[in-house]
Amino acid sequence: MSDQISVEVVFATPDKQKLVTVRLPPGATAEAAIVQSGLLDEFAEIDLTQNKVGIFGKAIKLDAVLRDRDRVEIYRPLIADPKEVRRRRVAEGKAMKKGGGEL
Repeated sequence: MSDQISVEVVFATPDKQKLVTVRLPPGATAEAAIVQSGLLDEFAEIDLTQNKVGIFGKAIKLDAVLRDRDRVEIYRPLIADPKEVRRRRVAEGKAMKKGGGEL
């Protein structure tokens, strides 16, 4: 068994995306990977008390133990609530096609 695991940490804004690969000891947490990645320094808008995190699209807690080749994702808050957007479209009488676009 290897003495370190390799993990990707990703964050994206509408203008910039960043993926950083870090090497950590086995048993390392998602929070440790995020701190080591340097993304907290590069993106001032990241607040781990507010931003949700996940591994490959599945929400996790910061103390989740990582496995080799995991991808830790830091999520931004939603700009618009998808349910509210749909309610407004229905109220306006607009039909939607599959994929969310208008007909």
